[in-house]
Amino acid sequence: MLYRTLIRPLAFAATRHNPEMAHHAALTAFAALSRAPLLLSLVQRTRPTPAPHLARTIAGVRFPNPVGLAAGYDKDGVALPALTALGFGHIEVGTVTWHAQAGNPTPRLFRLPRSQALINRMGFNNAGALALRGQLQATPPLAIPLGISIGKSRRTPLAAALADYRASFLTLAPYADYVAINISSPNTPGLRSLQARAQLEHLLYTLHSEARRIAVPHRAPVPLFVKVAPDLADADLLELLEVCMQTGVAAIIATNTTLHRPHLHPTDQHRAGEAGGLSGAPLTVRAREVVRFIVRETGGQLPVIGVGGILSADDALRMFEAGATLVQLYTGLVYAGPALVRQINRAVRGD
Repeated sequence: MLYRTLIRPLAFAATRHNPEMAHHAALTAFAALSRAPLLLSLVQRTRPTPAPHLARTIAGVRFPNPVGLAAGYDKDGVALPALTALGFGHIEVGTVTWHAQAGNPTPRLFRLPRSQALINRMGFNNAGALALRGQLQATPPLAIPLGISIGKSRRTPLAAALADYRASFLTLAPYADYVAINISSPNTPGLRSLQARAQLEHLLYTLHSEARRIAVPHRAPVPLFVKVAPDLADADLLELLEVCMQTGVAAIIATNTTLHRPHLHPTDQHRAGEAGGLSGAPLTVRAREVVRFIVRETGGQLPVIGVGGILSADDALRMFEAGATLVQLYTGLVYAGPALVRQINRAVRGD
């Protein structure tokens, strides 16, 4: 309640013309907390004891609760201990690229407050795979699974995308509980073309081969998850799912942001023409439809992580009813605050 009535209004007012500044300030604070062991231990004590029946398992990876932090919040892994203390059941860092890159020109993040939405065209701004490896080497072991989302560097032509993904994968897979293959961001030119059968088969077979090759004794090869766009036609999504099942993908993350502009409040319509991906409440229904479609068409054989438009515990419960094994949050944190993590877990427990 404090977040909605005081913290969010103040933050939104202070960063009205630069929403990215609010994100940077929050991440900087979490990074500082991660480096303050005494304060961090105090925060961790407020975290509820995990309830065993909240745990979920995908590809041998045990998630202590079903609520995760989506990729994009902590691209470079600078605040993992503090974010873990918020009660997430897993964290996905990135999306990271092989080459460090600044991303798209600013402004590139826009709030649509009455629609409870964001439009972003960040463009995979990150310090690069080698920098993330160094950060993870310096980070104490986490009590929850860590996913690493990898994407194609903007400077890399599509014809060389495989080598780009492979370099990031080989660098970061040893530090990941799973690796998410991001082929669905709308903000890197041509990236979504990698969702087509031929390109995707080649990419996934190569990364699976590398995962087996670098696997260490007493640990299974790191599982691959694939993140899909909400804008795929049913036939294209079916083809993608066939490739994923044939190549041994362990789970689907559904969905990324959308290029469509559904259900915007009239006061937010002036932002509809901004380039980039839309997230938040306008994506709620479509993300749930995609999850339900995947579960139905795969006969439940391919676990799904539901992400998109989860702004309340009820949104999460409906995503689970659609068949999601786990959910992830990002825009929901902006509008509902960190308490949303606990609210969802309480709702799943039936409190």
